[in-house]
Amino acid sequence: MYKFFVADNQIKNGEAKIIGEDVKHIKDVLRLNVGEDIIICNKNLGISYSANIANISKDEVICNIINKNEITTEPRVNIDIYQGLPKSDKMEYIIQKTTEIAVKNIYPVALERCIAKLDKKDENKKILRWQKIAEAAAKQSKRDFIPQIHNVINLENICKNIPNYDIILLAYENEESNTIKTELQKIEKDDNISIGVVIGPEGGLTEKEVNTLITAGAKCITLGKRILRAETAPIVVLSDIIYEFEL
Repeated sequence: MYKFFVADNQIKNGEAKIIGEDVKHIKDVLRLNVGEDIIICNKNLGISYSANIANISKDEVICNIINKNEITTEPRVNIDIYQGLPKSDKMEYIIQKTTEIAVKNIYPVALERCIAKLDKKDENKKILRWQKIAEAAAKQSKRDFIPQIHNVINLENICKNIPNYDIILLAYENEESNTIKTELQKIEKDDNISIGVVIGPEGGLTEKEVNTLITAGAKCITLGKRILRAETAPIVVLSDIIYEFEL
C-alpha cells in the first residue's frame, strides 16, 4: 500500500490533506482514484494512519482517516548522527543509507579536518537538497518518520547537546579497547533510549577534538581493527545499535 507524508497541520477532523509534488505523483504516476486506500504518515510525530482517498483536485488530495496504525516501522531507540562534513556526494550517501536504517536527526558538523566547506549562501540549498534525499529514502524504506537534516554546527554545539542523550558514542580510529558493544550493553533496554553518534570527516577527528568531546561526556569507541571511510562508519554504527536494541 502506498505511503504519503503530511505535516501535523494537514491532519484535522478525521481528514488528511496531501499537497505539493505528491499530488502529481498520485494522479499522473500512480494513477490512484477516489476510493482507494493509502497510508498517511504524520511526519512530525511518526504516526501512521490507514486512509481512503475522498477527493482528488488539481492542487490537493483529500483523504478520510480510517484508523491509527498500531504497528510502526520506527525503532525503539532514537539515534542522532553528528557527521563531520565530508564531500557533497558522500554526505548524500550517508543521509540516504542512515535514513533507511533508522536515524532520527542528522547534524552536519564543521570540524578542523573537513575538506568540504559550506558558506551561508550554499548551506540553505544543500540542506533543502539533503532533506529531499532523506524524504525519498524514508518513503522507499517505508518509515513513519522523515529524519531532520539540521544546519551545520560546530564542536561546541555537540558538547552542549551531550546531556540530552543517554549516551554519545564517539567513533575514533585510535581507540583500541573500548568497543561499541561494551558501551551499548551498559544501557538498559527501555523504549525511547536516545543515542548520539559522532563521526569524523575524511581526515578524521583531531586529538584535541576527541579530548574535548570526552571531557564533555562522550564515550570513545573503536569500530574494529580496520579503518572505515567517513561514509561507511555511520552505517556500521547504526547497524550495530539496531542489532543490539531490535534484533
